[in-house]
Amino acid sequence: MKRGWRVVIALVAQVGAAGCVGGQSAKTPTPVAFAHADTAGLRRTLDSLASAHHGVVGYSVLDVDTGERLSRRGDETFPTASLIKVPILVTVFDLVEQGQLSLDDQLTLLKIDKVPGSGNLQFMHDNAMLTVRDAAWLMSVTSDNTATNLLLDRIVIRRVWDKMEKLGLPHTKVHSKTYLRMASVAMDSSVKYGLGVTTPNEMVRLFALLAEGKAVSQKGDSTMLDILAHNDDFELMQRYIDGLTVPHKTGSTDQVRTECALFPLQSRVVACVLTKENVDQRWLIDNEAQVTLANMGRAIAGAWPRKPVTQ
Repeated sequence: MKRGWRVVIALVAQVGAAGCVGGQSAKTPTPVAFAHADTAGLRRTLDSLASAHHGVVGYSVLDVDTGERLSRRGDETFPTASLIKVPILVTVFDLVEQGQLSLDDQLTLLKIDKVPGSGNLQFMHDNAMLTVRDAAWLMSVTSDNTATNLLLDRIVIRRVWDKMEKLGLPHTKVHSKTYLRMASVAMDSSVKYGLGVTTPNEMVRLFALLAEGKAVSQKGDSTMLDILAHNDDFELMQRYIDGLTVPHKTGSTDQVRTECALFPLQSRVVACVLTKENVDQRWLIDNEAQVTLANMGRAIAGAWPRKPVTQ
């Protein structure tokens, strides 16, 4: 399924154009009868998990194809941790779409650029060369902090704000480069939320736009989903998911665990779970927040069938 997301979005475009080909009426494809989930039961399960958690949990779930949605603290602001790298990725591809940036543009890794935390660029030799495409991949797949900073240097932080606002996501903002809070463009918010801030509903909306090819363009969005499908963090919502390639992005700090994912089930289901003020701050596989997200991911993925329902 590594190229599956490009195919999915391409098919959406083809269906819209299927009404007439070469002046001849095309045969109308048989619509898929999407199954509906037991959203009341799913809500009970998710709320039970959220209520039992020692911390604050917000979630938002949207079936892109049926319109079913449910949320808890959906419009409340949460720290994003590295989840904010998805809005950064979208902004990079938007600038590429506008011709202001190329994925083949060269970036030079200087000693001063290297920051700790996730990613391997911090260990590479000084003056190493990589492309914007390379940095975008590393930022999204291994959550490389140094790659993130290289991209933010190139695109400018405020452009991420502008792009999110144009998409109708006014609360989704990145504050600074990673590990460089002193250079924050919004210090008060940076102190409160860290690297970035968003709401569960806004992040669901962003992933839904990607699924529909409306965040940047059909081609750009399918490429971004393909990148996110290679994300190598399976300790949160993906822990119990088998047999699916799921575009997703996670984020973690001592008190925060977040993830947003697009589950390719019988219909396309976007789910975002954000936590804050977590009591368990251990960096272990059985960290309570990670287990909570794992159980929520399993419940969400199991609420819809995987195979299409034909009429």
